[in-house]
Amino acid sequence: MALKVIATSSAPAAIGTYSQAIATQRPITVYLSGQIPLDAETMDLVSDDFTAQAHQVFVNLTEVAKAAGGSLADCVKLNLYLTDIAHFPALNSVMVEYITEPFPARAAVEVSALPRGAKIEIDAVMSLE
Repeated sequence: MALKVIATSSAPAAIGTYSQAIATQRPITVYLSGQIPLDAETMDLVSDDFTAQAHQVFVNLTEVAKAAGGSLADCVKLNLYLTDIAHFPALNSVMVEYITEPFPARAAVEVSALPRGAKIEIDAVMSLE
């Protein structure tokens, strides 16, 4: 299977042993690595505020999706990681600003910690024609 590495400077660079996204061929499936709320230019967390962090994560996912030739509308699956599941309603409010119906399948889990002290991380699977 041929894999294509997707990379963009418009989203934070990888901070470990992973690619921003990997695409397969025929059909084209793109696996977007988890994004945390880092500013792509400074590589710092955008804020300590959960809502601001959620917005930045969707901005980062948007940029990686764009670099792969798609958009968040092409996402078929999201995995959401929250350090406090009580933020779930706020996450839903932010998500509808970036993704419209039909919504992708998704899972949300509370985790004890995320890289760089982030409060949220999201990874995605995108399907392109």
